[in-house]
Amino acid sequence: MKKIILSLAFASFIWSCKTTNTASSTSQNEVDVVIDLVNVKDDKVQVTIVPPKFNSETATFMIPKTVPGTYSEDDYGRYIENVIAYDAKGNKLAVAKLDVNSYKINDAKKLSKITYWVNDTFDTEKGGAFTGNSDDIFSPAGTNIKAGENFYVNTHAFVGYFSDKTETPYKLTIKHPNTIEGVSAMIDKDNSDTVDVFYSSKYATLVENPLMYSKPNSESFMVDDMEIILGVYSPSGNFSAKDLAPKLETMMKAQKAFLGKMNTTKKYAILLYLSDIKANDAKGFGALEHPTSTTVVFPEMMGLEMLNEQMKDVVSHEFFHIVTPLTVHSNEIQYFDFNNPQMSEHLWMYEGVTEYFANLFQVNQGLIDEDGFFKRMVDKINQAKAMDDNMSFTKMSKNVFEQPYKDQYINVYQKGALIAMCIDIIIREESNGERGILDLMSKLSKEYGATKAFKDNELFGKITELTYPEVGAFLQTYVAGETPINYDEYFAKMGVTKATIEVSGNPFLKGQMPYITVDPTTKEIKYLPTVEPNAFMTALGIKANDKLLEVNGTKYNMDNIYDLVMGSMSWKDGDAITVTINRDGKNQELKGTVVLPKETKEGYKATDDSKKALREAWLKG
Repeated sequence: MKKIILSLAFASFIWSCKTTNTASSTSQNEVDVVIDLVNVKDDKVQVTIVPPKFNSETATFMIPKTVPGTYSEDDYGRYIENVIAYDAKGNKLAVAKLDVNSYKINDAKKLSKITYWVNDTFDTEKGGAFTGNSDDIFSPAGTNIKAGENFYVNTHAFVGYFSDKTETPYKLTIKHPNTIEGVSAMIDKDNSDTVDVFYSSKYATLVENPLMYSKPNSESFMVDDMEIILGVYSPSGNFSAKDLAPKLETMMKAQKAFLGKMNTTKKYAILLYLSDIKANDAKGFGALEHPTSTTVVFPEMMGLEMLNEQMKDVVSHEFFHIVTPLTVHSNEIQYFDFNNPQMSEHLWMYEGVTEYFANLFQVNQGLIDEDGFFKRMVDKINQAKAMDDNMSFTKMSKNVFEQPYKDQYINVYQKGALIAMCIDIIIREESNGERGILDLMSKLSKEYGATKAFKDNELFGKITELTYPEVGAFLQTYVAGETPINYDEYFAKMGVTKATIEVSGNPFLKGQMPYITVDPTTKEIKYLPTVEPNAFMTALGIKANDKLLEVNGTKYNMDNIYDLVMGSMSWKDGDAITVTINRDGKNQELKGTVVLPKETKEGYKATDDSKKALREAWLKG
């Protein structure tokens, strides 16, 4: 999973003014599920489940409390209502609600089916699970129900399970209008335009296969022998899968080249939901991994260039999860309990190594240069400094549902990636550049694999056995231990040292401070009266107190100021630009080119040519 924040400083300012095993099974020994996307009532969808015969007097039906990859207790049962159990004659059986996620069904030997209604999560979000609203479901793990237009079907939020039948095969039937189509990594076994049928080997496999139904907007392409299918929902219709597929194809081919011979799936689905953040819609942006799929949610107001860039970073992260935890993982993940989860100690690997790969492959495959890679690592160092640098990473991981560890979870994408970088550097140094952390993960994949888990307390020993004692010492000191990492020491091993670097800023923001404000009575955007003009303003002749009316022919005010700021994030020096302002009651059209404000920051540069070969092996090997 990867969560992102998009211009939260500015947002605050604005508001204050897994290939599926699909094999048919006999009806006597399968859980038969029907999701009705046709007869939507009050923004709810009905689900019917026909289970196999029970030999016990009671049965427990459950909706997940949590699902793999989210690392949060979300209680999906709170979106389920009106659970009714029936016998074969249509008589109701007694059902007792045990807790928010569990139901006890009496006379289970007579149970013929159960029905219930599912509410969606998107239109109840207050601000995104990552922005302090702990009750929100992280959007890529959530659901949308918009009759006749879009259904974002994370199966764990629609389909429950019986406590003693988790290993029973599932048959999933989805009824839908013929005006929308489903996108999934699963294979539809029905040729109808209004009914899709999927088979899954067990409940855990089913919930790893999300689907999205909307008006046809998908593209597919091949990466070696792997089929990639991209499904896009754009409420305004401004974005199509055809727009996004070319950059995505380039990125995924680079990922496949980076991974080399490591096993990957034969079909992979990317389900992109673009949210209208002005409406009651998804607000938790990022993605959630599955063995053969990624669910992605972003705001639709992004420009195409920025959306492509975010897709590159976020989807690449999720795709690399096929290495870990989807292939290399502990018993806690192999035998995941959806309502009483036991967490693994090794989030540093599941999320940290994955995030590191999502950055390393880009410099490895020439998508960014080495300075761009160093800048990304510096950003992670700076963000990690805001967290508890003395907290044991293994202890945080094991107790991630509890405070104070829960608040430190986000550090898996920062310090977790840096831990992976340091391990990579150690292996490169000790092997004279011949091997790195990718080689380690390949060996762990062969040692374990998707169906063979490791014991949590044995992983460090196995990694040491496959690498060097120095790696084992690092893991004990800096990952299990509470000692902060001196990153300068590890960069120096590759001939990289601290340096002052120049970076481009934003035309409308300097750090946490905006250059512009809005007049709530007129909705007009204007530059602050006390603002010191930045390079962008100076180049175009913009002054303090000027009202900003249009940019490149698009009118802006308080209603779409977020669009302006989001769009500016993809501006580059030298881009042609026309800005219409109002100064002292008179409109003026200012034409020129973009000059982004520049800032100097502490960063890293390659300085030691004696280690150039080792550095090249690290970044390009």
